Amino acid sequence: MDDCAIFTYTNKDFINDVCSGNQNRSRFDLALRSGWTERKNTGLFRYQLDDLETRILPGPCGYIAQLNIMRGIERRKPQEILSVRQNFDPKQFNFNKINPKELLFELQCEEGCHQNGSKRKCKVIINVSPLEFGHCLLVPEPDRCHPQILTPLAVQMGIETVLLSADPGFRVGFNSLGGFASVNHLHLHGYYLKHQLRIESSPAELILPKKHLYGLLDFPAGFLFYTQGPDLDLTVNAVCSLTDILVDRNIAHNLFITRGCPPQREHEQSSSRIGVRVMVWPRLSCFGAKEESAFNVALCELAGHLPFKNREDYDTATEAGVQDIIRKYLLPQEEFRELQKHVMKCLL
Repeated sequence: MDDCAIFTYTNKDFINDVCSGNQNRSRFDLALRSGWTERKNTGLFRYQLDDLETRILPGPCGYIAQLNIMRGIERRKPQEILSVRQNFDPKQFNFNKINPKELLFELQCEEGCHQNGSKRKCKVIINVSPLEFGHCLLVPEPDRCHPQILTPLAVQMGIETVLLSADPGFRVGFNSLGGFASVNHLHLHGYYLKHQLRIESSPAELILPKKHLYGLLDFPAGFLFYTQGPDLDLTVNAVCSLTDILVDRNIAHNLFITRGCPPQREHEQSSSRIGVRVMVWPRLSCFGAKEESAFNVALCELAGHLPFKNREDYDTATEAGVQDIIRKYLLPQEEFRELQKHVMKCLL
């Protein structure tokens, strides 16, 4: 990758509380939005992303449905994946081979180092097949050619970018191999979505207090970590301990990071989201499986944001129909309960 602008930050740049009506923009938001819009205006995307037709499906889940036909057509053809633990292959497409003009900037934290003693660094590049405004890829240490398996640095950069944004609509996510990741080179997705998601206030039950680990009580079943900043290292390590267990068991998974309310057993929607929620959903692996015609079940769909590939499915979608599709990709209940017991035992 060629040299690009450096965006430096410290923990003092983190924004600890955002409200749904917040119109402020941070230094990070300004850099991302302006750079992304500039790339859009110069024609670097595979299609023109205008305001997407959007509707909220009736029902308690409040699914956000969007019509994004061109992403379904123009999205990069997924690489052949045979295992969640598949090695990086330098002959395949990877983010060291992109057009240098797709680079937005390099994120560099001025405080603290990671395990090898170097500063935390992460390339931010546009996703040329965007699903929403500002859709970018966070690529930690691309030159080290990590496969698509989460590392502490990747999780930390994901949480920190959410904390750097003053916009509660900025979210970050990760698809594992077998969980609809299309490129086997470590990366996360970041994008803006104006709408609040139920997952940001959905109920959860505390299952491991020392790890701040909760079990989601809403559909779809998964794991939830919650942090308000001071315990960030603990959260990062706990998330990676969980995903390492899933990788060891060859279980595909999706992760979603968003501003959120402190977890409670009852659903309580609030305009103030004082912390960060990290959701991890174990799921059935899709290796060479036929894709759904309506939408693929990956990080944003599990979180309640549904980019539809065609008009008919978008117009006729119902909450029950959406859940029927999603349920096909989740672990059976008994298998999930067994996994949860194993995770609790390992993380104690």
